[in-house]
Formats: sequence, structure tokens, C-alpha cells
Amino acid sequence: MTSFDPKALATGKLHSYLLSSVAPRPIAFASTMDVDGNPNLSPFSFFNVFSANPPVMIFSPARRVKDNTVKHTLLNAEITKEVVINVVNYDLVHQMSLSSTEYAEGVNEFEKAGLTMLESDVVKPFRVAESPVQFECKVNDIIKLGAQGGAGNLIICEVVKFHIDNDVLDANGVINQEKLDLVSRAGGSYYSRANKGFFEIPKPLSTLGIGVDNLPEHVRNSMILTGNDLGMLANVEALPKQDKVDAFLENVVSNYPNIKNATQREKHKLAQNYLSFGDVENAWNILLS
Repeated sequence: MTSFDPKALATGKLHSYLLSSVAPRPIAFASTMDVDGNPNLSPFSFFNVFSANPPVMIFSPARRVKDNTVKHTLLNAEITKEVVINVVNYDLVHQMSLSSTEYAEGVNEFEKAGLTMLESDVVKPFRVAESPVQFECKVNDIIKLGAQGGAGNLIICEVVKFHIDNDVLDANGVINQEKLDLVSRAGGSYYSRANKGFFEIPKPLSTLGIGVDNLPEHVRNSMILTGNDLGMLANVEALPKQDKVDAFLENVVSNYPNIKNATQREKHKLAQNYLSFGDVENAWNILLS
């Protein structure tokens, strides 16, 4: 067995060991609002429920290791004392991942991730309409664990109202865990689907994905492509150029002789098949053909 002194490790290395060892972790998809009413949405896997009476949840936006800056979520929570914690199920996991992109202050992550803003009943931040369970919370306290990069900030939230999708409730009003289909976070690019096991999602681009709001209209409003599909397609720096699309078509015409004359619906189905294998580049080539 290899042993480590935490103080002897670089923070990034220690962070990696901790996240890979304490896993899987539930995800708090936290919605906040700044003083000017601009919405913010970001996921955090330092999260759990700690009390039922009163109902209290805690999540921790850590200071960034690379430059010791803090998340907009923390700044908003400090000022407004309100947050909505949305749970993450498999159907929105790629959109959740896309929302973790380091977009500039004022950019609406709901729009970038293609998620719907739903008004809350008690607090000002919006709920994620696609999330099957949403907790409206007041921030009771924030405990800062340090001032250096990697230090956590415990946001202690008291639930003042919550909402559960009827589709995940059984006849007795009990949550069906299999229907809920929650997703949790592990180390590196690994996630865990509660009833399926581990899978991987590439980390959002550091150069910033274009976002669902910048997808072509026929893609964004597709009747075939799912939210997860859109999340994958939006995590690209730019759409492929026409010469790349043309070269792709020439290479696949033997396998798909009618590809150039295919209907939009047929192209969307074929692109979805490429996405099922994680091939975003060629999915785009199909969609833009």
C-alpha cells in the first residue's frame, strides 16, 4: 500500500485522489441569481443532505485550484442568500456537464445548456424544468474552509419548498429510484448511473463550447435529438467547415448511398447513432450535409 502526506502533495494531485476515492458523489445542480437578476447555473459534486428537521442540504463550491478564483454561484449565494438545488438524472447529464463550462459573468448557462428556466414559488433563482426533483432553498450560512486554491466553501441551505415530478412517484407517493435514474460524479471524466454503473463524459472545452443556443435551428428544435444529444453537439468550439463535411460525405457514400438526398429526420437519426458512440465530429458532418 502506498501512503501519502496530504501536505506533501500538489493541490491538483491531492484533489484528484480525493475525488477518485470518495465516489460516486451526488450532484447539486445549483441555480442562483445575482443582484441584477441574471441567472447562473452550475453543478457541484461536493454535496449531500445533512438534516431532515429542519431539512438541510450542504454543497461546496471550491476555490479554483489553477488561479484561486471563486465560482459565480458562491458570490451569488453570499449576496442573495437563495439557491435552487436541482437533482441530475441521466436524461440531462450532458447538458449539466456543458453548463459547467467557465462562461463569462452574465452568460446564461440555462441557454447555453439548452435547459428551461422555471419560476420558483418562494425564492428568486429559477428551477431547472427538466430536473425531476427541485429544492428551493434559503442559505443559512456559508463556512469558508480556507483561502487557498482548492479550499471549499460550505453553503448550508435550508429547503423551504421542493417539487417532485409525478412520473417518478409510485401510487403511494414514494419515489421510484429506478425511474428517477440519478447520475453521480466520480474521478476524472467518470460518472455513475444509479441503475447502470460507470460511464464517461469528456470534460467541457476550456476554449468554451458554442452552447445549445448557437446550434442551427433545425438541430436545436429537432424532434429526434435528445437533450443529451444537444449537450454533446454544443460542446464544440466551432461547427465543421463545408470542405470537412464534403470530404466526410465522399468517404461514407458507399455505406450510405442516399445520404445526400436523405430527409432531415433521417439525418438526425443517423447523427444520433454516431453520438451514441461519442463521435460528435461526424454527427455534425451528417447534420450539416
